[in-house]
Amino acid sequence: MLDVKLVAVLLALLALPALANQATLYGRYEYIRLPQIGQTLKAKMDTGALTASLSAKDIERFERNGEDWVRFRLASENASDTLFEQPLARIGEIKSRAEEGASASRTSVATRPVVDMQVCLGNQARTIEVNLTDRSHFNYPLLIGASALRDFDAAIAPAERYSAARPQC
Repeated sequence: MLDVKLVAVLLALLALPALANQATLYGRYEYIRLPQIGQTLKAKMDTGALTASLSAKDIERFERNGEDWVRFRLASENASDTLFEQPLARIGEIKSRAEEGASASRTSVATRPVVDMQVCLGNQARTIEVNLTDRSHFNYPLLIGASALRDFDAAIAPAERYSAARPQC
């Protein structure tokens, strides 16, 4: 009898890591808080994109104290004219597929400035890499890609929208 209980306890302990690694389920669209720029934006959770992208305009690289920086304004609905400055993490190469109707095999590569930015999703905060590009022609000013989704240990339910609470970080 004691051996059966011992085996049951050992099996339960072995299952704990699997339970601890359960992903948090989010909708295809969520609200994300960007504390460094004081904004909460609607974001598209996109497992098909690798990196996160923030809609920005007037993007300009400059040097401060021997380090590379970037300044930009948000390019989204109701965005103020505030100029933001962030240290440049790197220059990223972003591959994009050809538009519909064009050759499906054609891809283009764009270089974009990448910054480290704190983001808040629900009650979780993480620092992720975000590339800056003008997304004003898209419905969502912020795209959260697979790399950031992994950082949040997130799974996406495509039929769900705004399933997380408003950001509380």
